[in-house]
Amino acid sequence: MLYASGRFLAVRAATTLPAPPRARGPALRGKRRELQIPGHLETPSYDSLTGLRTRPSAPPARRVILRKGRMPPAIGGGLAGSELRPRRGRCAPQAARAVGRDAAPQVAARSLKRPAWSSWRLEAAGRWATLVVVTLLSFATRFHRLDQPAHICWDETHFGKMGSYYINRTFFFDVHPPLGKMLIGLAGYLSGYDGTFLFQKPGDSYEHHSYMGMRGFCAFLGSWLIPFAYLTVLDLSKSFPAALLTAALLTFDTGCLTLSQYILLDPILMFFIMAAMLSMVKYNSCADRPFSAPWWFWLSLTGISLAGALGVKFVGLFIILQVGLNTISDLWHLLGDLSLSLVTVGKHLTARILCLIVLPLVLYVTIFAVHVMVLNKSGPGDGFFSSSFQARLSGNSLHNASIPEYLAYGSVITVKNLRMAIGYLHSHRHLYPEGIGAFQQQVTTYLHKDYNNLWIIKKHNTNTDPLDPSFPVEFVRHGDIIRLEHKETTRNLHSHYHEAPLTRKHYQVTGYGINGTGDSNDFWRIEVVNRKFGNRIKVLRSRIRFIHLVTGCVLGSSGKILPRWGWEQLEVTCTPYLKETANSIWNIEEHINPKLPNISLDVLQPSFSEILLESHMVMIRGNNGLKPKDNEFTSKPWHWPINYQGLHFSGANDTDLRVYLLGNPVVWWLNLVSIVLYLLSGSTIAIALQRGVQLPAELEGLTRVLLRGGGQLLLGWILHYFPFFLMGRILYFHHYFPAMLFSTMLTGILWDTLLRLCAWGLASYPLGSRIHVMGILSLLLATAYSFYLFHPLAYGMVGPLAQESESPMAGLRWLESWEF
Repeated sequence: MLYASGRFLAVRAATTLPAPPRARGPALRGKRRELQIPGHLETPSYDSLTGLRTRPSAPPARRVILRKGRMPPAIGGGLAGSELRPRRGRCAPQAARAVGRDAAPQVAARSLKRPAWSSWRLEAAGRWATLVVVTLLSFATRFHRLDQPAHICWDETHFGKMGSYYINRTFFFDVHPPLGKMLIGLAGYLSGYDGTFLFQKPGDSYEHHSYMGMRGFCAFLGSWLIPFAYLTVLDLSKSFPAALLTAALLTFDTGCLTLSQYILLDPILMFFIMAAMLSMVKYNSCADRPFSAPWWFWLSLTGISLAGALGVKFVGLFIILQVGLNTISDLWHLLGDLSLSLVTVGKHLTARILCLIVLPLVLYVTIFAVHVMVLNKSGPGDGFFSSSFQARLSGNSLHNASIPEYLAYGSVITVKNLRMAIGYLHSHRHLYPEGIGAFQQQVTTYLHKDYNNLWIIKKHNTNTDPLDPSFPVEFVRHGDIIRLEHKETTRNLHSHYHEAPLTRKHYQVTGYGINGTGDSNDFWRIEVVNRKFGNRIKVLRSRIRFIHLVTGCVLGSSGKILPRWGWEQLEVTCTPYLKETANSIWNIEEHINPKLPNISLDVLQPSFSEILLESHMVMIRGNNGLKPKDNEFTSKPWHWPINYQGLHFSGANDTDLRVYLLGNPVVWWLNLVSIVLYLLSGSTIAIALQRGVQLPAELEGLTRVLLRGGGQLLLGWILHYFPFFLMGRILYFHHYFPAMLFSTMLTGILWDTLLRLCAWGLASYPLGSRIHVMGILSLLLATAYSFYLFHPLAYGMVGPLAQESESPMAGLRWLESWEF
């Protein structure tokens, strides 16, 4: 549908156009359709205030009746249904040929009017100037008071410490991929930080240590979120007011501001998510120029950004899913374009495989290669990984070590569970509390190296010292009955029919006896998985199980975290279910026996592919094992969109500089209302179009922006929000912020479109034409004023708490759940 003298006309042409080429496909078969063909085509101009395309007057349209088997000329619409745009995926010459051999000369014969060169330059300069202003304002708000407070705030204690580990090349374990921490460490190193600050707990002063480089790096990446969102909305809507409103909402949101000012992974993650979204939108806009330099640039940049997002947190999988869905849809439309050969479609498929799959995978693997190469010293994360993994870390007891190859009686050993992130068989002098099984010594698993991990392997029926030089060496063999005596406490590994402390239907495992003397419940049969009876047991390489002789249960670890009485170590049980699982399979790691010759462990060092696989298994298990501790603050996903409760970053009393993570309520509640309005208006329009309702030409472009551009942003919000309802791990308020970016961009497009629709519907009234401008200005002013009211949440509050009437924030505590 097109414009004709500013109104929609349906005038049957006096002359008959030649029939277009017959379509091969069945899409139009058996149907009778009408298409409006303009009598005169002109290039649209731009409104300098709104940024919308406008159309000059045109002669009346001619009406062509398309009958069975005839393909309509390929004429599309722009923002307001007024552009001559080729079908997606076609290059310009193909689109021109689609108009028809007879119609094309008539169109080409007419001269196309273009905007004046000076007007175009002025408009371009205005857009660039606005982008510069938006960027400068974003940087100014993020870097203001960046040095305050000059102490550790919230999770800086974790990620600042991990940056120090990279500087010191000390191996550690974290549940997230390494890119974010590597970049923080690099920023600290380049800014003069020497990696000596301990980052022990929130509130510790940085003193003379250089921390501004790491905070500045996070603020730098967080500052780019606003320009990225501005450009994304501008490309999706072609509307300057929509982009400006989006930029203002994000600039004046106290939540995004707070997250961007500290040593955290969130600004790094959101930077790559928004870069991937912008790049995807940009390469979509280059669809009419496939395989051109801009097309390749934006497609490759999308792949690079996806690797960056996944390299910071596994939440990056959500933006990968969104880009994947967009790519599948794109390829599906290209496959249905009969003007493209299958060879061309194959080239499109190959380009996307290379840029969106191969390139991100190569970069992601490279990130881990650098991570493994840099962290080559033993550290606090050793115990989470296998013995062969630890053998590559300098300073670890297994690095370049030589130990006896075969297990013998009298050896001092450590026993490690083969399930990732379970740790070593461990005991200590503390007893199980009354009412928790038998009142005997606790046996747990512990993830770190410790002298309480040491056990002595002995025969079940004798207390003689096997290390006595007068006794010959006797090797432990598959099927032997043994005792494990705890070296520090001299109590035997023991089990009985009492129920385990946390896992039902499992038996309790304890330490029992004095100086190795106990009872028959201390006897275990040692078995090597998939081996024959009588075979010797190899240190590190044999996978073994311990079968309790009396009850028949198997020694294992449930992986559940014990309460505070168990020092938050992991539960050890004896399971009556004999199925082989990683929880019940162990290996011998450290092995000390002066009567045996040693062998080098260099042959046990794993390959890079094994390191990569093990690292991901440990991270995934670590993520699933993140459970809230006693009195630890958590939140639920339904709290997040309504801004129900914030999070303390710094300070607890009226003398501290208090920082409180809370979204600007005006911005967040406007976003929430916008999502509801979009679902209502979008579904109404979609149903109306599906039922064949003919919309006025002035509304076609607006509805297209609302459904297509807004639909992409709604999908992004859904993908980055609803998966958290399915997660069993501990959740925090800051997990919502990637989804919040998408809801804010949707808000910008929605309100710009709704205000234009109101202006069109009230055009006959005196103030109708000003509704759009007045509405956008009102939203901008309301957002800015709300930021003026709530900015102390981000920049810091001092004085009485908000619960007290004399506090300057007392009147702003709109919800009882806000604790600032």
